[in-house]
Amino acid sequence: MLNNCVLLPIEAESQNTALRIFSTLNDRGKPLSDADIFKAQLYKYYSSFGKKDEFIETWKNLDKITSEVFHPIYGTPLDELFTRYMYYERALAEIKSSTTEALRKFYEGDGSYPLLHQPKTLSNLVSLAKFWQDVNNQETERFSDKVLKRLFVLSYAPNGMWTYITSVYFMYHRDENDEIEENAFCRFLDCITAFIWAYAITNPGVNSLRTPVYAEMVKIIKGEEVTFSDFKFSEERYRAQITNYVFNNSRAITKSMITWWAFQHDNQSLLSLETRFDIEHIYARNRRDKEKSLSNPQNVEILGNKVLLEKRLNIRASDYRFVDKVKYYKGFTTANGQEKNGSQIVELAEISNSYSDFTETDIINRNSKIIDSFVNFLRANQLLKE
Repeated sequence: MLNNCVLLPIEAESQNTALRIFSTLNDRGKPLSDADIFKAQLYKYYSSFGKKDEFIETWKNLDKITSEVFHPIYGTPLDELFTRYMYYERALAEIKSSTTEALRKFYEGDGSYPLLHQPKTLSNLVSLAKFWQDVNNQETERFSDKVLKRLFVLSYAPNGMWTYITSVYFMYHRDENDEIEENAFCRFLDCITAFIWAYAITNPGVNSLRTPVYAEMVKIIKGEEVTFSDFKFSEERYRAQITNYVFNNSRAITKSMITWWAFQHDNQSLLSLETRFDIEHIYARNRRDKEKSLSNPQNVEILGNKVLLEKRLNIRASDYRFVDKVKYYKGFTTANGQEKNGSQIVELAEISNSYSDFTETDIINRNSKIIDSFVNFLRANQLLKE
């Protein structure tokens, strides 16, 4: 076979051109990821100090952690780690521009990949990866219950911007043991939750969120608190916007809002990130269709009629009769004595115990309560204009 092979030299004008050629021809059948390029640069750097074996072991561990923790739609898990770290380095450079460079271009810098040739970069990446691993594992030895509850709510954020600013916060505020002060972290998490949720309604789309969030990243690096002081909301205008907003199930903010609301009940326990939750209509849509008893049929889709519910229960609870839903909300014992657990959502237990039926009036009252509570949440985080 070798006698039939022909080797042809290929000259490239630049490294980028060479990488594009390799990406087309490489034996994996896939393009090179950004992380592949970064690995080569880091390998070259650590080899120059005789530490290539050390580096290879560290990289394997990083690959393992990121594969468990990150599941990006585009790119690789390691690309996601480098992306989150990039925002920390952007903030250090006081870059507020809403235009974000491509990941490879950012690390390439002047062409010599200067960030990857600094001794602190790899250890910073390891610290950041372990932080997100502990977030993903809901690690109780690292985080208190009140922190984990806030992180759970943020896991249902309408977009991933919270992960970038939280990465910046962690990298700046961590101590020598990679720990961060709990109360300040809770205040930060509350503030970004309130702002991101509210902004998703007034300025939909992740692109519009870049300007305020990137500015706050730079403030973090300067040792200032995150306040979004230049982007506060008018209470009157915001109330009108959230009241008139159509919370379709297809909109990510809908599940975000009902997840936030679930944890406004003080006795709500921490929920597992591994449990799958759906949006439940307390007053069933097929009940509306059959009974035609709502004065406004659209009230079945407002927040006041929606609640977080485990997927395993939602399949059964879709029955239109409230009395049948309650059985699954609360849990029950089958005829043969088998225990069927109810929902972990505390509010559903309260509704089950307090209502013999859930009517249109109840939907409207609950909707007002959710909106009032969220506006108060904005106020508590000083996000409303004076």
